[in-house]
Amino acid sequence: MRLVLRAATSLALMGLAACAAIATATPGSIAGPDRAIRMEARHVPLGLGGATLAPGVSWAGGLVLRGPNLHGLSDLKIDGDRAWAVADFGDLVRFTIRLDRNGRLTSADSAINRPLTGTDGAVLTPKANADAEGLALLPDGRVLISFERDHRIWSYGAGANSRPVLVSTPLHPFEDNQGIEGLAPAPYGKWLALGEAGGAWLCDADSCDPLPNAPASYDDGFLTTGADIDPAGGWFVVQRLFVPPLNMQARVRHMAPDGTLSAPLIHLRPPASTDNFEGIAAVPTATGTRLYLLSDDNGNFVQKTLLLAFDVRR
Repeated sequence: MRLVLRAATSLALMGLAACAAIATATPGSIAGPDRAIRMEARHVPLGLGGATLAPGVSWAGGLVLRGPNLHGLSDLKIDGDRAWAVADFGDLVRFTIRLDRNGRLTSADSAINRPLTGTDGAVLTPKANADAEGLALLPDGRVLISFERDHRIWSYGAGANSRPVLVSTPLHPFEDNQGIEGLAPAPYGKWLALGEAGGAWLCDADSCDPLPNAPASYDDGFLTTGADIDPAGGWFVVQRLFVPPLNMQARVRHMAPDGTLSAPLIHLRPPASTDNFEGIAAVPTATGTRLYLLSDDNGNFVQKTLLLAFDVRR
């Protein structure tokens, strides 16, 4: 969900720290519907104070991503070293993440962009039809994308190379700008759909069934904005709170198969590096799971597109 910010009161958000080492990538031409886009990746620290990590969770590096086509990124998934993201403005973005020899996030490059199309093959416009919020890469190769305002989940086929077709979508009276923000694979070829303001559904080819213990609503100001499957079972969920001008927080929780949420594993608030986090990706490692968080800058010059990494030890 895009947030409308007042520039005059949001300048305080410029305090997100950044340090040296810029990696700039402008890849060559790519055949097909994708096009190369410019990406700059600058290291950011976690920050002194403002970050609470549960036992077994550790910081693994962070970047701020900059480029004219890197605004409004609303979800994130990772396949190997390739990151997939969708944007509020109806785009599919992919780029390569780079790790150092210790496995820490060090850079990102080789970015490409593709406009999302509708069932007729035409590029999606306007905003009401193109507001992509959730992304799931299923084990069979299909790429699912959820949209809000016109609430639906579409499959773009294997590798996102087909015209979209409608797949099972929760039958729920979502508010216009609070739709299906979280989308993730689930066991047995199913997928998880999470409502921004509450509710969780497990979907298959025929229907979507609610998870019995998932919160139907939230009363603490946080909203659910992304999810990915936990290789060990259940899902990791990112939630976001925003109260202008200074209170921008994010937290990561574990969701059990019945929808029960754990206490926060990660809680970010100023002065830590934080922004409007909407995307999450979970990658298995030798010692547990690597989590990546991606923020949506809403196309606002006082915000940042952050990519942060954390390791969860088993």
